[in-house]
Amino acid sequence: MGGSRGGLAGQLRAQPRASLGLSSLLLGSYLLYCLGGACPPLPGPDGAAGSGTGPEPGLGAEPAGAGSRRLPQAIIVGVKKGGTRALLEFLRAHPAVRALGAEPHFFDRGYERGLRWYRNLMPRTLEGQITMEKTPSYFVTKEAPKRIYNMSRDTKLIVVVRNPVTRAISDYTQTLSKNPTIPSFQALAFKNFSTGLIDTTWSAVRIGIYAKHLDNWLQYFPLSKFLFVSGERLVSDPAGEMGRVQDFLGLKKVVTDKHFYFNETKGFPCLKKPEGSSRPRCLGKSKGRPHPKIHGQVIQRLQEFYRPFNMKFYQMTGQDFGWD
Repeated sequence: MGGSRGGLAGQLRAQPRASLGLSSLLLGSYLLYCLGGACPPLPGPDGAAGSGTGPEPGLGAEPAGAGSRRLPQAIIVGVKKGGTRALLEFLRAHPAVRALGAEPHFFDRGYERGLRWYRNLMPRTLEGQITMEKTPSYFVTKEAPKRIYNMSRDTKLIVVVRNPVTRAISDYTQTLSKNPTIPSFQALAFKNFSTGLIDTTWSAVRIGIYAKHLDNWLQYFPLSKFLFVSGERLVSDPAGEMGRVQDFLGLKKVVTDKHFYFNETKGFPCLKKPEGSSRPRCLGKSKGRPHPKIHGQVIQRLQEFYRPFNMKFYQMTGQDFGWD
């Protein structure tokens, strides 16, 4: 009996030590798993990942075996219907660029989720590669410049701009395709057509006042941090504009005229099929939609409205985009 009691007591004393050893083993395995980048971001006090109040310690890059998730060093911040999707796809043909395909909308809609959550969205990059994303609505979001500045004041910012009248019509065309019952372009663009009073509260009109939005960005970033890409030249001379973009990003000029061909049906340049792919990479069905017929007088009045803003934008950027 005494021997049995002693054996049982020994087993009971051994159990805590065995549990501790197993716990240590599990903890060690979990930490190795997290270092591989597989763990979800840790929740903040409000249940969201990260604080969302600015840079957090250790957020420069996430250690990983096959590359790291990094906060983007360059962002395409605008503008909607300017050609941002085309630029992103052209850039993704460069081996030194790793870009998020979807628009994360972090600095305009999801900032409370925190930078750790944002970084976790990014593709893994190797040494010498650039991490990028594009969300065109950042350019017209008042809080976006300060938020990006708080992430990194060295972020390179790319803005794809297009004739604001054509851009507004393209914007309307996209909305019309989703909701055919909306009022006419003229009814939305003018508060009073007979007096020529433009409705600047309509987003399709407001986005094209580029000088006003750029003023907000220049409170945080110097002009040297920006590259303004012509949406028109991105169509007519994609290789030329891509040369400027690659220079701005400090990349070798890998994407050249040999990468493009013009798709007559869509009216857009396409990337020639890469090795190992069965077909060329063209923009999706939502790009190159035919625009509705807009009365010439409507277009003329909008051109007159935008002209002083365009002139100011040319002066601010040092570029004449030839819209007038």
